Amino acid sequence: MAGKSGSLHVVMFPWLAFGHFIPFLDLSKFIAQRGHKVSFISTPKNVDRLPKIPLEFASSITYVKIPLPRVDGLPENVEATVDLGGLDVAVLKKAYDGLEPELTRFLESSAPDWIIYDFAPYWLPPIAAKLNISKSWFSIYSAFSMAFLAPPFEVLIAGTDPRTKVEDFTVPPKWIPFESKVAFKLHESRWMLESRNLDGSGVSDLYRLGSVVKGADVILMRYCREFEGQWLKLVEDLHPRPFIPVGLMPPPVEKNSLENNESWTAIKDWLDGQGKGSVVYVALGSEVSLNQLQLSELALGLELSGVPFFWALRNPSGLPGGFEDRVKGRGIVWKNWAPQLNILSHDSVGGFLTHCGWGSSIEGLMFGHPLIMLPFVIDTGLIARVLEENQVGIEIPRNDVDGSYTSDSVANSVRLVMVENEGKVFKDKAKEIGAIFGDQDLHNSYLQKSVDYLEKNRNESR
Repeated sequence: MAGKSGSLHVVMFPWLAFGHFIPFLDLSKFIAQRGHKVSFISTPKNVDRLPKIPLEFASSITYVKIPLPRVDGLPENVEATVDLGGLDVAVLKKAYDGLEPELTRFLESSAPDWIIYDFAPYWLPPIAAKLNISKSWFSIYSAFSMAFLAPPFEVLIAGTDPRTKVEDFTVPPKWIPFESKVAFKLHESRWMLESRNLDGSGVSDLYRLGSVVKGADVILMRYCREFEGQWLKLVEDLHPRPFIPVGLMPPPVEKNSLENNESWTAIKDWLDGQGKGSVVYVALGSEVSLNQLQLSELALGLELSGVPFFWALRNPSGLPGGFEDRVKGRGIVWKNWAPQLNILSHDSVGGFLTHCGWGSSIEGLMFGHPLIMLPFVIDTGLIARVLEENQVGIEIPRNDVDGSYTSDSVANSVRLVMVENEGKVFKDKAKEIGAIFGDQDLHNSYLQKSVDYLEKNRNESR
């Protein structure tokens, strides 16, 4: 085992979702930059879909494949949430829990200094403690999402929550001591209540979260004090664990890396032909699956808005008949992989219609783009409320009960942000906050401090 002056061996174990893989991988690269060794563990299909490890990290980051156990109800080709289709995520959690024996064997044989894990492996902290491995939960969620989702520590680790009705989640919880609009709409709250109950995996999300928080020696969080810093202080007060913000981790834009990429060349040619700041980029992430009505109303709303748009849409089945012909020249529906960072950094893009995932929100705001927000899953509604409070964009109006929206509400929202005079406040505020979100030096300083902590606080009792 390396001494205090030696390099660390850090194991990364994310949940099976691409919105989790990428921040874990970005953190891995930063740890490796500091001269440490990283073992990044996931299943074979997921590892094969992850970005190739850059040459500069080839000797310091290793992908480790552990086969996903077969469980009833989980098709063979499903290894991440993006593969689930209409399947219940609980069956994937059950398979993920089945990784425990192989992961334990790996930890026993490799004796790492740290394991950095996600919200789901409730069984992992006791195993790491038995092996004298230091352990950290890496929260890819914002501080305000954590404050809303997780009750105070003593309640959380008991696996309970005083909120028992759908309506309880439509107001800020009583443990938030300052004024805020952080709460779910009624249609979002149903998911919240379901996650509090035992699911098909046999374990509730609340129990998982309580276990990983209780078992953590330190909690790393994708957040910074410069944006709504009162939330970070609140989660520190609510949960008696060391909290180390790693910053917002805005990804670097490597423009030259796609010079010979045919997809980017075609996209760039189209963007080059548009007016500066005129295009709204539309992308709802890899986890959002729109039903027929939602897809149709969004498409018709973009058509009705009259605003140039670039829509990254992997599964376009269900678009209104003749839609692409009618918007030809003004709008693009891109059906393959799209380089989001390169698109957002292009001069012709002036706004971002987003599902409000924390990573996507950071990427949009780091370029100073106002947001047109259409949240769907998990904490995206909470993110939308906070960002709307900060006037960096607006939510598309929806029916509170069923979450439906109309083509008119889409068109009006797009036009308000992109072309109308009232939209100037959102553009100005987005640029102002973008100066924080896009400050690479600021966020790298957070990462430096977090790795300093890992170096100084490894478990030396082995």
